[in-house]
Amino acid sequence: MIPWLLSGLGLVILLLAGDALVRGAVNLSLRLGVPALIVSLTIVAFGTSAPELLIAIKAIMDDAPGIALGNVVGSNTANILLVLGVPAILSRLHTSECDTRKTYVFMLIASALFIALAFTGTFTALTGGILLAALAYVLFDAFRDARAHQKAGDGVEIDIEELEGADPEMPGWRIALFLVLGLIGLPLGADLLVDNATVIAKTYGVSDTVIGLTLVAIGTSLPELATTVMAAIRRQADVALGNVIGSNMFNLLAIIGLATMVGPIPVDPSFLRFDLWVMLGASLIIFPFVFMKRDITRRWGFLLTAAYLVYLAAVLI
Repeated sequence: MIPWLLSGLGLVILLLAGDALVRGAVNLSLRLGVPALIVSLTIVAFGTSAPELLIAIKAIMDDAPGIALGNVVGSNTANILLVLGVPAILSRLHTSECDTRKTYVFMLIASALFIALAFTGTFTALTGGILLAALAYVLFDAFRDARAHQKAGDGVEIDIEELEGADPEMPGWRIALFLVLGLIGLPLGADLLVDNATVIAKTYGVSDTVIGLTLVAIGTSLPELATTVMAAIRRQADVALGNVIGSNMFNLLAIIGLATMVGPIPVDPSFLRFDLWVMLGASLIIFPFVFMKRDITRRWGFLLTAAYLVYLAAVLI
């Protein structure tokens, strides 16, 4: 029971520390005069993925790379089937009003690239560099589009108050406190979660890959789930869908790309046979909602959630 409690504690510390780091980094960047648009595209994106990155790095250092890869693949599957499914059960997601086609296509390309590189057998610094190069292009393209919309007067200028964690009135000592809490809490939470998740895997006779695909993946998807539930209640389907698509793309390109700089990540054959294809299939499921202007209804919410439960059963049995 203790490893489960410590894993939960590690997850809570990770999520709180990640939020503190985002708040501190965002407000420090704004204080230093970094434009809100740049902060939105980089600081916030990287900061919100900090827990997953620290988990991946810690897992590689502890010789449990299955947790690192399982967390990314499992999180991406959970983000679509669970994070979109559960909110749709609570309130119809009006995705017909959204335009996330370009970002969605980028996500599919990132998924295909990730799967292709996985078939090399190991994610090395070289393949990680390819993923990071793709991420750099995506960020550059997003920045270029945003600047073009601004110049055209389309009202895309990002207001400071709209940035996650931004507070123009935040005093310097509080910014420093958030940064310290984030920088201390992230490795501490990662240590607790990875160490005890490994103990759980050994206790129940399952691989660290399975733990990464289930326990760790679901845990790190909780912030996205909370964000999407609130977006559904507020009828902000564009936030819900954009959050999931952006998170998935960032997981594939940034987390594994950066983690390979710490050490190689061997790909378990089970990923090549099953899990990567489930991840890709889940990504393709939302095609009608992105390109055919359809809402994610409660019926679809039940179907997506049920599909995720079936996937969990297949992984655990």
